[in-house]
Amino acid sequence: MEYPLIEKIGYPDLLVGRGKEFKSFNRWLENIPRKLSKSRVILARRKSGKTAFVQRIFNQLWSQNGQVIPFYFSMPERKIWYPLFAIEYYRTFASQYISFLEREPMWVRQLLSLNAIKEYGQANSIRLLVDDVNELQSEMGVGHDLMWNIAHTAPHRFAGVYDQRVLVIIDEFQYLSNYIYPDQYYQLDPIESMPGSFHTVVESKVAPMLVTGSYLSWLLDIAMKYLEAGRLSQWYMSPYLIPEEGLQAVYKYAELYREPITNETAVLINQLCMSDPFFISCVVQSFYEERALDTEEGVINTVNYEITHHRSEMSMTWGEYIALTLPKINDVNSKHILLHLSKHNDREWTSKEVQEALKLDMPLEEIQRKMQLMVEADVLDKGGSDIRYRGLQDGTLYLILRNRFEEEITNYAPDLRVDFRAEVKQLQADKSRLQGMLRNMTGKIAEYQLATQFRSKKRFSLSAYFEGVVDDSRLNMVNVQTRVPQQRPDGKKQELDVVAESSCGRVLLVEVKKWQTKISATDAEDFMEKVVLYREKHPDRIILPAILSLGGFSDPARKVCKEHEIGMATEIVWG
Repeated sequence: MEYPLIEKIGYPDLLVGRGKEFKSFNRWLENIPRKLSKSRVILARRKSGKTAFVQRIFNQLWSQNGQVIPFYFSMPERKIWYPLFAIEYYRTFASQYISFLEREPMWVRQLLSLNAIKEYGQANSIRLLVDDVNELQSEMGVGHDLMWNIAHTAPHRFAGVYDQRVLVIIDEFQYLSNYIYPDQYYQLDPIESMPGSFHTVVESKVAPMLVTGSYLSWLLDIAMKYLEAGRLSQWYMSPYLIPEEGLQAVYKYAELYREPITNETAVLINQLCMSDPFFISCVVQSFYEERALDTEEGVINTVNYEITHHRSEMSMTWGEYIALTLPKINDVNSKHILLHLSKHNDREWTSKEVQEALKLDMPLEEIQRKMQLMVEADVLDKGGSDIRYRGLQDGTLYLILRNRFEEEITNYAPDLRVDFRAEVKQLQADKSRLQGMLRNMTGKIAEYQLATQFRSKKRFSLSAYFEGVVDDSRLNMVNVQTRVPQQRPDGKKQELDVVAESSCGRVLLVEVKKWQTKISATDAEDFMEKVVLYREKHPDRIILPAILSLGGFSDPARKVCKEHEIGMATEIVWG
């Protein structure tokens, strides 16, 4: 897969999981060529992964080079003059459109000028490009509305005229309403009705839209006011991965950032971070001076630091989010209500029930007014009726709120580490459950788990993990890597799943087969070819080959392994 759009997440492997979400959207994408897909809006709070998700969709479509041409535009969080915004939007679309046709990723990263777009249109007989640029340039001083009309309708017009399909992705759509200014010096108010420009094209079946928003109430208000809400199918993205994917994220992040963990602490990190990939990444990269993610107490203290320290990445990010909310709930009673509903988010609450539970000396109408303000601020949800409210299903938010508000309400500062230790103790009490979590993920990330096991164990014999081992020297691993590339003499590339170097000069090479079927003799011989090549390139090392095959070994494969002294295992030994 190619990545013409540089993803904000950085290294592509940092996008972990979201299997259910990609499955749903891939079905939606497959229906676009048949004009069956309705425009969608992804609703999720900040740092939920929606930008990474839609950027990956762009790169996926661009790489497939199929029937759907992707167009991605990220709304700038800055003031911009109306005509310049129209030109920026059009240049982005035209550059990405030409990039897709020519298979040139550079034009996604470096936008073409209007003149270059026009020249391409002339050279390739794409009349719309020529006409659009001519009109944009001629209207620059006078027809700003016409310029924007040319820009925002371009995907729909191109798809219609040339019988193509375009996916229009606009990230953080709500910013359209408060950053586009009608005057060059930003003296007038921003054009609040800008989202209404898409009132007609949002219904396009040849160029459907996929928009995102971090402030749910704000975006939904825009959709209701300017787009008629039914024109956008609402799709909510949870900030949390399923537990198995969260554990996978822990391993991936620890591997990429070279942060020592153990298989046991990987489970603890995932549990305390609630499988929230942003939370996990903050913990793995934490600036906490005593960070030690290979010990139970180190994990607890690092997670606590990210929640409670005012300069941690986690706390600062949430601080920005809550800063928009505080003016609406900046009193003790409001905070008490918010904290209570966030704690008891398994049920809905009426004003009367809140009044009685918290013993508030406040009119019911005032309690309901405060809760409605919190809904508008995206920190509470509406319930099943107009008088019912519910705390968000967001455990991370609850921890942040406890740290910020609980002392003001109860007169004592919470020590979240007490709760974390209790949670860890409960998990460790059921050792089989902890190891069960590890085994459930082995089929997906066995090489990471095996590498982690080797890194965290001090001086072990290979026979502790593999049968058929001839050299049973005690190994002290000083460098363990996964997915190590090497090149054959004919130029073809190979990959070694695990390469573990011991201080004694021995190197363990492990092939990991995650299939559900037994490996064949040919599979074992192919691995041996990698071993021979590695030996030739490292004649001073003693090479110890081994295969972890989760589906087992056929009899011929076992014979090959014995002939070449290859260790064999069908599972990872925990403990």
